[in-house]
Formats: sequence, structure tokens, C-alpha cells
Amino acid sequence: MSFHQRLIRETESDRRAMLGAPIIQGCLNGAVSLPSYLAFLTEAYHHVHHTVPLLKACKAALPAHHAWLEGAMDEYIEEEQGHDKWILDDIRACGSDTEAVRNGRPAHATEVMVACAYDTIARRNPLGFFGMVHVLEGTSVALALLAADQIQHALQLPDAAFSYLRSHGTLDQEHTAHFALLMDQIHDPQDQADIVHGARSFYRLYGDVFRGLPLPAVSPQQQLAGATA
Repeated sequence: MSFHQRLIRETESDRRAMLGAPIIQGCLNGAVSLPSYLAFLTEAYHHVHHTVPLLKACKAALPAHHAWLEGAMDEYIEEEQGHDKWILDDIRACGSDTEAVRNGRPAHATEVMVACAYDTIARRNPLGFFGMVHVLEGTSVALALLAADQIQHALQLPDAAFSYLRSHGTLDQEHTAHFALLMDQIHDPQDQADIVHGARSFYRLYGDVFRGLPLPAVSPQQQLAGATA
């Protein structure tokens, strides 16, 4: 079994726990609201804003024997540029105040997740950051496009309000195959253990971000649909 396959297997229960967050399950069942979507975009902005700095910090902290990863890190850095601006564009298309988001503070769960990512790179093992990459990209592939369709259908928002979810979901489908190839070149047992530990931690941390989002009010019809699904 390849390391990437083992990474998926050993973190499957953590992935299921994250996907069990009420707001995720509600969205998949059509229970959405504009305040909930804007809250999601706000927290997405506050962690995506750190993606490029985190990638640069990870690259800078790589030990010499992992210099072969630098080219892949450069590709990630180039492709992730400007994604936080996509989110601000989506917030603007929803009729909300982008400056309030840009100048505001993240929720506690988001702040802790970002801090843990920096700490993993600086204090533990920079390769552990790939655990976060696995979680965020895997979640995007699994949910982003479906969630965008559900939210847009329910709220009748314009296409311009979904540039982050739709573009990121498509990009991450391309990234996951490349990520698997990279992971299968990680052979050191300690590096592998640190990546698995990182993924398990970030599934919990990202799940806390979702669990902290405001739940939409559910209509009696939606309650009935959920009960009979």
C-alpha cells in the first residue's frame, strides 16, 4: 500500500467526523442561509489569506534532504496566489461588506487552526503541514462544487458569488493527483507519521471551524425531508 493510500485509510474516521458537522450535513440536505454562507466565506478568507505565507514558510523550513520538494512548493505558491481575493469578490457579490471582513478578526477556531499550521512548520516538522494540505484540498474536492450548487439553488445568488468554491473545487481536483505522487515519494517513517498526525489534527481543527458557523433556520419542510432521507 502506498503512503498516500495509507494516509487516506488512517485518517478516514477523522474525515467522517469532520463531515458530520451539522452545517455540512444541513447544506447537503438543502438547509442553507445567506448569513451561514457569509460566515463560511469570512472564515475561509481568514485562513486562505495565510495559505501562501504558510507555503513559503514550509518551503523555507525544508531540510536539505527534502530540497526536491521545492519545485512542487513553488507551483503550489503560484497557483494559490489571489485566492483570498476571490473570496472577497464572492462576499461583495452577496451584497456584504468586504472591508469589514478584511479588517476583522477570525473566529477562535480559525485562529487556532492557522496558528497550529505555523507551529507545525516552525516547531515540529515542516512536512506535517502537508497534513493540512490533504485535509483542505480533499474537503474541497468532496464538497465545494456540490455545496456551491446547493447554496446557489436555495438562495438564488449570482454565479459571481461562487468564484472561490467553484474555482477552488476544480483546481483541487487537479491538485489531489499531484499531491498523491508527492506523498508517495515520502519514505521516512517519521515524516510519514508527522503527516498523518497533521492530517488528523487538521480534520479536527477544520471541523471546529465548521461547527462554529451559525446554523440556518430549518423550515418544517426541510425537517421532514431530513427525517425521511
